[in-house]
Amino acid sequence: MKPAEAAKKILDTMLGHLGFTVNIEIQESEEGPCLQILTSESKFLIGKDGERLDDLQYLVNRVLKKHFSKAPRVRVDCEHYRAIQEDHLVEEVHGLAERVKASGKAFKMRPLNAYYRRLVHNALVDIAEVESVSPGGDDRLKQITLRLKKASES
Repeated sequence: MKPAEAAKKILDTMLGHLGFTVNIEIQESEEGPCLQILTSESKFLIGKDGERLDDLQYLVNRVLKKHFSKAPRVRVDCEHYRAIQEDHLVEEVHGLAERVKASGKAFKMRPLNAYYRRLVHNALVDIAEVESVSPGGDDRLKQITLRLKKASES
């Protein structure tokens, strides 16, 4: 059994024990395998701001690593929630970058996890005048600051 198939079985078993009836599709993406949960009960699986999806993803990957030590990290999504959120975030970042360019003032974003911070940094790669800065530290959620690049860095 391949790791992605094992992850699907792990997730299906977990959700079955919780009383959910779902269909799970394995989708390949740039970030690796994604388990797409298809159900009419998505709001219960997504949770507030996707927190339940994060928890499910964490648990699936923990169990998977016990059986396949070299397994790639598996993403868990429900009804394409994460993809939609990522598209909205990229749009938001582009709008904020325009605001920073127009006003010259830095803007601090809401706290984001590492995955979403990486999306923000990548969304600004093609915008030469604006940079994103993450604070140091071990916090899971950090606020990125968008600001104009200094003249010497352009």
